[in-house]
Amino acid sequence: MQTDLEGYYLDGRTAIRHRVGVRLTPMELQIVLENGDSISWPLKEIRQPKNFYGDEQIRLERGGDTPEVLLVPGSLFLRKWRDISPDGKRRFHAPARRKKWVVAVLLSALGALAVLAGLYLWGIPTLASFIAPHIPVSWEEHLGQSVVNSLAPPEKRCLDSARGKKMEEILARLASTVPEAPYSFRVIVVNHPSINAFAAPGGTMVVFQGLLEKTHTPEELAGVLAHEMQHILRRHATRALLQQVSMKVLLAAAVGDAKGLSYGLEGAQTLGMLRYNRQSEEEADREGIQMLIASGIDPRGLPAFFETIQKDSEKSLQLPSYLSTHPDLKDRIRLLNTLVAGAPASSPRLLPGYDWKDIYGFCPAKPKPNSR
Repeated sequence: MQTDLEGYYLDGRTAIRHRVGVRLTPMELQIVLENGDSISWPLKEIRQPKNFYGDEQIRLERGGDTPEVLLVPGSLFLRKWRDISPDGKRRFHAPARRKKWVVAVLLSALGALAVLAGLYLWGIPTLASFIAPHIPVSWEEHLGQSVVNSLAPPEKRCLDSARGKKMEEILARLASTVPEAPYSFRVIVVNHPSINAFAAPGGTMVVFQGLLEKTHTPEELAGVLAHEMQHILRRHATRALLQQVSMKVLLAAAVGDAKGLSYGLEGAQTLGMLRYNRQSEEEADREGIQMLIASGIDPRGLPAFFETIQKDSEKSLQLPSYLSTHPDLKDRIRLLNTLVAGAPASSPRLLPGYDWKDIYGFCPAKPKPNSR
């Protein structure tokens, strides 16, 4: 079958990333696998989620909790679609054009709201939600670096090249599923016994030694990292921080002015206490599970980690800080088990031959819980 363009297809059930041909018709998309098999997607069943690939690639989905995914070249796909369906050209949109239009509108709205003192109190969180998806990545990286330097200063970080390579191997597997992501991901381990982790804007994740020691397998840590990576990719942390800062920082974010960061460093101090809304947490869990499946990592590690934490918290009657700002733990485990139900029955072991308990020695010695 002759196709119009090439792309990548994930079936939502396995970790295999298929290179496919795609043929467009006014009623459906036909996906042609390398073995010649064809999959039909009726247009009415296709959705285009919020896109973080820019104008280079468009993500299309079909299905429920772990949907089928099709990644296609953005400009070529839209041009082919307009050729065959000029009357339905709004069915799919170009993120780049939409971004420019939205930013222009938001800048105008910001100027108007800045002089309306009566709207000031609710204007900041509302506008932050709109601005966050459109600010430059370079601005996020500057903000994220300020956050990391404040909450994980160099003297608190653990440096171990051998164990660090194991961490990088896990991270590389996860990052391979989003090759067009604008971020350079990295993990910093902090020498503190807290069971905690957080994602900073711009691509850096911080894992506390206490959380690392609660993982029983590399798959469990991979699950935590996949969840935090989704917070970065969906810009949840960026949005949450912007909601804590002043109007000056919002204006700086809108125009990509890194100098405006000096007004918002006080907001960085609150990142570890921020509570994402339920929608953001569930989105990070769903997309995190999908990332694990796509990377060939057993996704059951994430609910297994939370089940361990649940048992420990029942004994101590105290919820770890990592979960005190998250949705109800029992509901979350229930959702995660539902999401992994359709995953492959077994996956190749992550880091085969490596004794995972060795990772507990990442930091030379644990400080006392009340140390600073």
